[in-house]
Amino acid sequence: MNSKKHFETEAIRNQTERSQFGEHSTPLYLTSSFVFDDVEEMRAAFAEEKDKNLYSRFSNPNTSEFVDKMVNMEGAESGYAFATGMAAIFSTFGALLSSGDHIVSCRSVFGSTHALFTQYLPKWQIETSYFNVNEPNTIEGLIQSNTKILYAETPTNPSVDILDLDLLGKIAKKHGILLIIDNCFATPYLVNPIKYGADIVVHSATKLIDGQGRVLGGVAVGKKDLIREIYLFSRNTGPSMSPFNAWILSKSLETLAIRVDKHCENALKVAEFLENQTQVKVVKYPFLKSHPQYEVAIKQMKLGGNIVAFEVHGGMEAGRKFLNNLQMCSLSANLGDSRTIVTHPASTTHSKLSEDDRLKVGITDGLVRVSVGLEHINDILTDLNSALKN
Repeated sequence: MNSKKHFETEAIRNQTERSQFGEHSTPLYLTSSFVFDDVEEMRAAFAEEKDKNLYSRFSNPNTSEFVDKMVNMEGAESGYAFATGMAAIFSTFGALLSSGDHIVSCRSVFGSTHALFTQYLPKWQIETSYFNVNEPNTIEGLIQSNTKILYAETPTNPSVDILDLDLLGKIAKKHGILLIIDNCFATPYLVNPIKYGADIVVHSATKLIDGQGRVLGGVAVGKKDLIREIYLFSRNTGPSMSPFNAWILSKSLETLAIRVDKHCENALKVAEFLENQTQVKVVKYPFLKSHPQYEVAIKQMKLGGNIVAFEVHGGMEAGRKFLNNLQMCSLSANLGDSRTIVTHPASTTHSKLSEDDRLKVGITDGLVRVSVGLEHINDILTDLNSALKN
């Protein structure tokens, strides 16, 4: 990133080179393939002697613009865009791991990531050991001679715990293993894991990066040599992002900073409101002083993010009843939308986990996750208050 330009400026001004038409906004390149002037140019392009688009499964001006922006925002060397966030996660592991390798991961991860670790990677003799977010001192004891990757989300999904990225970076460096961080909840606007030693950062661009619940997407950025392996794996297996989705997401990045500022402002007010409600047992939000990792959060995050987790008295039935009482807030499986979204993880997103596994990551029967949107804060609070009171 040009040191003379700020985050917001790069997000807006980093664009594909203008065509002969002089367009102000990058056009859509809805083409599956690209043509060559002659056979020699085509040969050189396929031999990677010439930097030219070949086929939109490999690269496209729209996906390249989106990736370039994400690389700059995260302070990375290179990147690749995917059809979904889970495609980014699976392709990263698929490219970098071999049969017999081992992963050490935070136990509190997205449900589909947990399924990947426990149901699918073991098919290729790739095993995962989990550590508790509140016991980072146990991480080194889990590292084996065949450990290849240390993996974590921060904040975690759905209980918004915070892991110390500086500590994770030092552990990974000490043991010569790769550090991969899912930065979906924070976005590159709030934290840059690469500054703390992360080798790869992955995102579900479907969430705050899009920010309006329109398209699916994922991205991995990081060290050039590692991204090269991910690119080659993905070029052959085909999980690439569509040009249209890349165009949408690149435009979305232009407003990421201003949107996330407002999301965080609203989320903090929601968290403070919930802390004062008698129907609520506990509230977790990274920038609340009551959060168990508050000091770590304020050290490594610009703001606290848009996700608030809280537990209502009364368990499963109370949590379900609270959601049914909402009038404005949406019941949806997504998050990071302009609209406030509320979910009950125990009966929906994490319902396939055993009760013991859920409790290990803080998903109690009464836990509610709120993805705080951009509506007027008074309207959000009125809806939450009414649902709690009823």
